[in-house]
Amino acid sequence: MRNDIDFRLYLVTNRKHLVKTSHFSLLTSHFFTAVREALKGGAKAIQLREKDLDTRKLLRLAYKMRGLTKKYKARLFINDRLDVALAVKADGVHLTQNSIPADAVRKVVHASRLTLHASRFLIGVSTHSLKEALDAEEKGADFITIGPVYRTPSKLKYGAPLGVDTLKAVTKKIKIPVFAIGGVKINKLKELKNAGAYGAAIISEVFGAEDIKGKTSEIIKALER
Repeated sequence: MRNDIDFRLYLVTNRKHLVKTSHFSLLTSHFFTAVREALKGGAKAIQLREKDLDTRKLLRLAYKMRGLTKKYKARLFINDRLDVALAVKADGVHLTQNSIPADAVRKVVHASRLTLHASRFLIGVSTHSLKEALDAEEKGADFITIGPVYRTPSKLKYGAPLGVDTLKAVTKKIKIPVFAIGGVKINKLKELKNAGAYGAAIISEVFGAEDIKGKTSEIIKALER
């Protein structure tokens, strides 16, 4: 198990959980307030996953996120966009099944001449089956997410949830850290840990909470217990 994956909560952003508005500036203001509260609560790894943004807006958000995460000594991952991750000197990138594979990402990072940065650049990969998990590990992913484990409205279009049995099957075969994702609530963390999950990737349980700082702290304690 990699010792540089030093976080159990992998927080994933979604601005639309915060306020019902399409106004970018208003959303951004609420977004950074929420992220700051999560960081104050102890979050040490955050994936910036705002798929609806164009490149300029995403880059602007990513630079601000880099500054904020550095202040709290937290890792920043960028969803899918390796170019944005390298531009803002993020700690890593999180790949989907439609992204370029992890081994190709590693080559690009090392060829970018950011040698010191490259040595600690981490790659996460979203997986939805044992086959995808094994493939991600083989291609050099540092960690994976597997899901959706539980039913969640945002993933209904992908079919039925995988369930805890699939999570168990993956954690038995995979040597890199496995983070459960999809419908994860605090009352499910013990079950996920018993199934072998290294940690949990969470969106709404944190960003939908009234007390984001308190909920983040509570989740981290449950995962580390």
